[in-house]
Amino acid sequence: MTAMRIAIIGGSGVYEQSFLEDDKKIKVETRFGPVAIKQGTYRDRTVFFMARHGGGHTVPPHLINYRANIAALKKLKVDAVIATAAVGSLRRELTPESRVIIDQFIDFTKQRPLTFYEGEEGFVVHTDFSEPYCPEIRSVILRAGRDLGQTMIDGGCYICTEGPRFETPAEIKMFKSWGVDVVGMTNIPEATLAREAGLCYATIALPTNYAAGVSSEPLTQDEVLAAMDKDKPELERLIAASIARLKTGTSCRCREAGNKYPKEQTS
Repeated sequence: MTAMRIAIIGGSGVYEQSFLEDDKKIKVETRFGPVAIKQGTYRDRTVFFMARHGGGHTVPPHLINYRANIAALKKLKVDAVIATAAVGSLRRELTPESRVIIDQFIDFTKQRPLTFYEGEEGFVVHTDFSEPYCPEIRSVILRAGRDLGQTMIDGGCYICTEGPRFETPAEIKMFKSWGVDVVGMTNIPEATLAREAGLCYATIALPTNYAAGVSSEPLTQDEVLAAMDKDKPELERLIAASIARLKTGTSCRCREAGNKYPKEQTS
């Protein structure tokens, strides 16, 4: 049986995973550009780690090459993707140190390439997003976190804003009226591209602060990174425990969308 291949996409403050064994740096060439990735092993599984913002948080959210990143994981024949995302909480009950395993999103971005399908192949693809995140990976993460005694929130709506600025209190008030739970700047188009490529994908949203207007204090990037650094050991435990529980042969429908993904992109 072929060993399972799992990818971790680290967001703000998540630039490595210390549990990886025999890790090495590799570069994957895609038609959207090259992608730097770490490859290692854990529990007999091949694990790839990608720092979404670059090694030292050098790439702002609106300039991340999302298409290259997901195309690289597709080329590596990844079975499952666990992503992390630092977020602002719109609800007092979603406290820092909790993990929101989001199940819905709203796209509020403005200028990012959103799809692999730009008409070059002579057809247009409209991908179903009735269930935006892989239910099986979500379930695995929730069970792993609960067994570790972590505060796990089953479901939540993430809104993705363009960034790199933080949101205004008026925007947050509007988002909250829409039923949004957390706000961030990176999950879209990452999640949508993963579905187009037929990858099983789920996100651990990590509240680092309360959003503008919910919090009375000014928001800072340093606050976000400090919260993530404090949480790093427990987050790594959660990701490692989730990887150990992942199994091949899932019954989800995530891979169906990948049937139309151009084969030459994986060669």
